[in-house]
Amino acid sequence: MAITWNNLTELESYKKLKSIKSEVSLKQVLTADRVKSCNIKMGGNLTYNYAAKKVNEQIISIFKELVKEAQLLEKYEALYNGEIINTGEKRMVLHQLTRGQLDKDVIVDGVNKREFYVKQQNAIKDFAQKVHSGALTNEKGEKYTTVCQIGIGGSDLGPRAIYLALENWAKANNTFKMDAHFISNVDPDDASAVLASIDLSKTIFILVSKSGTTLETLTNESFVKDALKAAGLETSKHMIAVTSETSPLVKNPDYMAAFFMDDFIGGRYSSSSAVGGAILTLAFGDEVFASFLKGAAEEDKLATNADITQNPALMDALIGVYERNILGLPTTAILPYSQALSRFPAHLQQLDMESNGKSVNRFGAKLDYVTGPAIFGEPGTNGQHSFYQLLHQGTDIIPLQFIAYRNNQCGKDVNIQGSTSQTKLAANVVAQIVAFACGKDDENPNKFFAGERPSSLIYGDQVTPESIGALLAHYENKVMFQGFIWNVNSFDQEGVQLGKTLAKAVLSGNMDGALKAYADLLIK
Repeated sequence: MAITWNNLTELESYKKLKSIKSEVSLKQVLTADRVKSCNIKMGGNLTYNYAAKKVNEQIISIFKELVKEAQLLEKYEALYNGEIINTGEKRMVLHQLTRGQLDKDVIVDGVNKREFYVKQQNAIKDFAQKVHSGALTNEKGEKYTTVCQIGIGGSDLGPRAIYLALENWAKANNTFKMDAHFISNVDPDDASAVLASIDLSKTIFILVSKSGTTLETLTNESFVKDALKAAGLETSKHMIAVTSETSPLVKNPDYMAAFFMDDFIGGRYSSSSAVGGAILTLAFGDEVFASFLKGAAEEDKLATNADITQNPALMDALIGVYERNILGLPTTAILPYSQALSRFPAHLQQLDMESNGKSVNRFGAKLDYVTGPAIFGEPGTNGQHSFYQLLHQGTDIIPLQFIAYRNNQCGKDVNIQGSTSQTKLAANVVAQIVAFACGKDDENPNKFFAGERPSSLIYGDQVTPESIGALLAHYENKVMFQGFIWNVNSFDQEGVQLGKTLAKAVLSGNMDGALKAYADLLIK
């Protein structure tokens, strides 16, 4: 059956959703039985629970119709089998190939792309083993102890979030190999602070740039090279590249190794490629990175399930579209109750908003409906003492996605007033979900909670390499399905280009009008 791409408002199933007269009341439906029945198993021993979402059997039955009518599973299959899904740039979308084959091989110009990605993983593995064993050393024959990634956007946010997520786990499980740092912002204070905190002589810097021409990244490259030279160190002993095979960084004498990515993996989807693989393998070892990929592959496989009650990413995507387009809710909060996931909301901001922040469809036609929500978040319980006031009693209803675990990573805790810190953390998650859903009556309007604020919960035993891989893939697949539903291209990002172009005009001095006036305010 041929795939067709239609706007959401053209779908009969969407019209059915809009025709539903009464909204589901969480105060009425949120029972113990519902909590137990609304679980969907994820990869990495995680579970997605949607009990506190405003859906019922009628709505879910229409979701099933929408899945068929919009051909969501067929579009996913077309994507991972190598069809041109990124229509804006006329490219395939192959990030799933970096962590496990779902169907047939994808051949491009005679190159088997699955084998290409595996070859890069093996090359990184071999390089990391030489570093860890001391077969590869610095100028003085000393082992490297630190790795530092230079990159911006997807070259920073995902790998940084995953490194922070697994750092304590790796230390507790004796797989921690090297300390990792990141330089991303072109603000010189970023590079200065990082360089001042590390031993340059024992550091390997990873420059990540697909084209080898990214302005911010090359500026920071020069910053690092100047620091190395000032310390009397050879750049060729301290720098490697993750780039394309046609990049000027390849066979550059300043780099002791290069590992490759390609145009078929977008930056925000690149954590499971060499972009994340190099720094995570150096930091934790190849077995940890392999476990991370395994969890992601498990989640990718679940995303092929035709039964939406067994497909966590698809159910999450459908509920999100329902909240955005039927309930009219413009924002979503990501609330991980784990300090390990402190930077995960920042990664999801880019993943979601750069992918689906579009106002034209995949053919360039103006849309007459809203698309991707604004994403924000902060770890609990910190967020409870920050923005939860607005979440509970503000004028806007903001859908919530909680992420929580039964155990911490370090195995250390303290018992105060009859409970451990971990128990207190879990108790706060449980309390917040029910408080948002059910609210509280009070004669004092200042103490009245309306409730009816929907949330989902992703939960598991512990943040591990497999579970973080599954979590990453869950959100990638959710965003993908939502892009299919909204009929947008989730794999280009023209919205980041205009500012870059104007910045170049400012730097060249070729400007006038408001651009020059603002430049006069800030540039000496």
